[in-house]
Amino acid sequence: MITRILVANRGEIARRVFRTARRLGIDTVAVHSDADAGLPFVREADAAVRLPGNTPAETYLRGDLIIAAAKKSGADAIHPGYGFLSENAAFARQVADAGLTWIGPDPDSIDRMGSKIESKKLMEAAGVPVLGNLSVDTATEEDLPLLVKASAGGGGRGMRVVRALADLAGEVELASAEAESAFGDGTVFVEPYVERGRHVEVQVVGDGKGGVLVFGERDCSLQRRHQKVVEEAPAPGLTEEVAAALHDAARKAAEAIDYRGAGTVEFLYDADTQRFYFLEMNTRLQVEHPVTEQVYGVDLVELQVAVAEGRDLPAIDPEPDGHAIEVRLYAEDPAADYAPQTGRLLELELEHDDTFALDGYGVRLDTGFESGDEVGTFYDAMLSKVIVWAPTREQAARSLARVLEKARIHGLTTNRDQLVASLRHPAFLDLTGLATSFYGDHPETLASAGADDLLPLVGAVALAEHRRLGARVQSRIPAGFRNVVAGPRTTRLGLAGEEVDVQWYGGRDGYRSAERDDVTVVSAAPDEVVVDVDGVTRRYDVRVRPDAVLVDGPRGGATLRIVPRFVDPSTQVAAGSLLAPMPGSVIAVRAAVGDVVQEGQPILVMEAMKMQHTIAAPYAGTVTELSASAGQQVEAGTVLAVVEALEASSEEEN
Repeated sequence: MITRILVANRGEIARRVFRTARRLGIDTVAVHSDADAGLPFVREADAAVRLPGNTPAETYLRGDLIIAAAKKSGADAIHPGYGFLSENAAFARQVADAGLTWIGPDPDSIDRMGSKIESKKLMEAAGVPVLGNLSVDTATEEDLPLLVKASAGGGGRGMRVVRALADLAGEVELASAEAESAFGDGTVFVEPYVERGRHVEVQVVGDGKGGVLVFGERDCSLQRRHQKVVEEAPAPGLTEEVAAALHDAARKAAEAIDYRGAGTVEFLYDADTQRFYFLEMNTRLQVEHPVTEQVYGVDLVELQVAVAEGRDLPAIDPEPDGHAIEVRLYAEDPAADYAPQTGRLLELELEHDDTFALDGYGVRLDTGFESGDEVGTFYDAMLSKVIVWAPTREQAARSLARVLEKARIHGLTTNRDQLVASLRHPAFLDLTGLATSFYGDHPETLASAGADDLLPLVGAVALAEHRRLGARVQSRIPAGFRNVVAGPRTTRLGLAGEEVDVQWYGGRDGYRSAERDDVTVVSAAPDEVVVDVDGVTRRYDVRVRPDAVLVDGPRGGATLRIVPRFVDPSTQVAAGSLLAPMPGSVIAVRAAVGDVVQEGQPILVMEAMKMQHTIAAPYAGTVTELSASAGQQVEAGTVLAVVEALEASSEEEN
């Protein structure tokens, strides 16, 4: 019997395992980096052990430190979560050698499925259809497009789509470097890329004795940068024959390695031909496992624990009920090539019925962050997973979109608008666009939703009231009061990276817009503003902070930055300056001072949150400054290089 579990992971992953452990009466132990010390998963654990450092290589990838932490804290079992060391056979063996229970597959199974190259050979021998392998030397123009993939990991890291044969060698190099950073193994391989395939996977749980339970399939086709964004179960639009064939192939895959514990067999499904191909087997729990739990009424972590304790799997024939959809809420800007966002999360409030578990209709929230937490650069940009179960797919999509739209999310740019647009998109709802190419096919989902155009006015009014009530003198005089009205007052606020001027009047009769005759401010306070728009009342909740006004209304919200009246000249940068979009490290420099570059040409490559980000020339010009060097750590906003436009250079020469 396991009495105390150490989770060798972080964030919502650790909290998810803790939830089941508490229900089973098992103590919990967290390990954490310095950067994670203040996060909820550390506070919730019965005991916590610090791993000195911040980067994954210093902390969550250090198996020796994790095993030492288990012994120090009295843990008798280790659950690897998903990611980091969860598919590391050497670590699994170290856990067993230390006399601890490993809550995961047999290390030999991890080895056999750990290499995507070797696992394909194994699956082909077991009768599971696979895609062919290519290389830099064997690929031809006829094989394009190609996909470069990391052999030892997943999550889109170490993955590149190649559409020109001349680019293949360079993309292999970049993918290998990214894979080495994320997984400690830079091995990559090349295979044909199916443009409009669907990513369909099957959940299995094995007992290590030949018994395998299949808990249906999931569709994870909506992806950005080859990382999943929206997942659902069951996979919609499959015929009974295709679903049965997928389940049978997954069972064969698990039986071929006497699989023990929870695992996922991933397939690429071609809806046009109704054929599917083996991609890989993840010998761990998947990030998207909650949708399966909701549809099948099963706790997959509980089954993992049961198998690790040597107990038999339940004698059941799993049947799905209803439909579940999960979205991953990321701190990133989809419109800026999904650049990760860092900083303080001022607010993260989503209406939900349960956290990490749900029985029946409703909203489940699996989150690693809460309001006030700091989002750093060392780890994945995912904030939370929001999961909705409903009797039908249409109901689940509608409910989930509404929950996201009404959420209070402030302080960082997120992909919330993109998620809402995805769930309401006709091509998603009628399945015609359900493919891994969804976001490439529908770039309109990248644009922010049409924001409520009254948010700046509401923010300006609430800010004026806040300042009036906090004034040391004349606090009873209405804001904006003038004996002789010469013109409107102006409040400058920052919204979505731009500055807007809000013009308004104040006085004995309250506030009114100088720009909208159809808008009447019914009441105003620092925490609530009520307006009437052509006979329709809207109520807004407001929180005024020292540097921002947070506004939420019936049609979404906004973080309005308070713009100082006077700007420090030292903070201004020259035209053409390339700024670091987030804190991180420079891993490659692709140009030199004096180089003439074209628009979009790569100048530097940065790494942050385990992903690589290319900094490109904003226009054709000459590199006049290049202060960054490979290996350098930089803060957000640091000037990395300056590109002077060709037109400007020509004028100076004349």
